Amino acid sequence: MYTLTILSLSWQHLLIVAIILLLLFGGRKIPELMRGLGSGIKEFKDSVKEDDKPVTKTENPTSTTNNNTSN
Repeated sequence: MYTLTILSLSWQHLLIVAIILLLLFGGRKIPELMRGLGSGIKEFKDSVKEDDKPVTKTENPTSTTNNNTSN
């Protein structure tokens, strides 16, 4: 039986992928890509933490009562 294992890459595979990335994007672009990836992961983690916080009831600033007395 053949099973597919995700990310079962040897060091040779990772080296080939790194060389291909270096050829495609160049040495100057890769740090920018990694910075963007890191900030994206950080934003994702922050949003997950924000969603985990308990929701507290707050008063809605736009209430349904109308104080305008125009006739």
